[in-house]
Amino acid sequence: MSATEIVAQGDPTSGLPLRRLPRTDFPTYIGPATHLADENARLSALTWEHFDARMMGATIGAELTGIDLTGQLPQAATAEIAAALAAYKVVFLRDQHLTPAQHVDFARNFGELEVHPFFPSNTDQPELVRLAKDSVTAGYENQWHHDVTWRECPSRATVLRAIQVPDVGGDTLFADMYAAYEVLSPETKVEVDALEVVHDFVASFGRNVPPDRMAEMRDLYPEVIHPAVCTHDVTGRRHLYVNRTFVDRFVGQTREESLDRLDRLCRLSDTPEYQCRFHWEPDSVAFWDNRAVQHLACSDYWPQTRVMERASIMGDRPRR
Repeated sequence: MSATEIVAQGDPTSGLPLRRLPRTDFPTYIGPATHLADENARLSALTWEHFDARMMGATIGAELTGIDLTGQLPQAATAEIAAALAAYKVVFLRDQHLTPAQHVDFARNFGELEVHPFFPSNTDQPELVRLAKDSVTAGYENQWHHDVTWRECPSRATVLRAIQVPDVGGDTLFADMYAAYEVLSPETKVEVDALEVVHDFVASFGRNVPPDRMAEMRDLYPEVIHPAVCTHDVTGRRHLYVNRTFVDRFVGQTREESLDRLDRLCRLSDTPEYQCRFHWEPDSVAFWDNRAVQHLACSDYWPQTRVMERASIMGDRPRR
């Protein structure tokens, strides 16, 4: 057996550019996510008065400890949670033994709450969407999305609480939409910045609307147009704002003409470097910025039961 000749003089990637590069043969990017370094350094330097924070991803997600949401929070603590949300894009808290009323009260600290027309609610708290999955009703929320982008004014943030979770599986992933936008080349940014997108509820929720009420729901919730890239109303940063769940097409194109570009933009959420992942336990809470992140609920626990309740904070119309 002859010996293998080693011709390498260094790591195969030495000499390649220190930045993320688009592949020419697939609609994906490879290489180091160096564009995250400044944001990672900024987040790593943050300190907080009312809680401690442990970062979970390079630029997204932090688990907060040392604060109890069940009582009346001081205004300074509420303001600091809002600041942490703007910084980390999603924050997580464990062992928060909230009643439905306390869940609503906490979420209401951050704005007026919406009532979802296409989901059942907690019977005592109409602001709580109840997401109950079991062997009969399985989870279909396992694609990347912002919530309720079919509204003229989609929700600004969401507080999700775990009531019953499987021992294994049922995690939720979150993806940083600032990072997804910032990786684009200057030429692509110019192209995407000019796009407007048609959002619609029918593909996801139309089957739950009785036929004799569809016209009424369509009048209440017509197709809406939002920019493909928006400016965040708190941070002033630009973020991608397209998803496969509620986007029908780009303005000026048919759905068929839109699908390739939509798929290429939505694939950016698949990037692990832009993500964090949260494993639920009973009484865990996730509080996320519905503009700055997309989320995906893993549907890997069937036929086990997973029950969650969600309060969503109303926002303004997305702006370019």
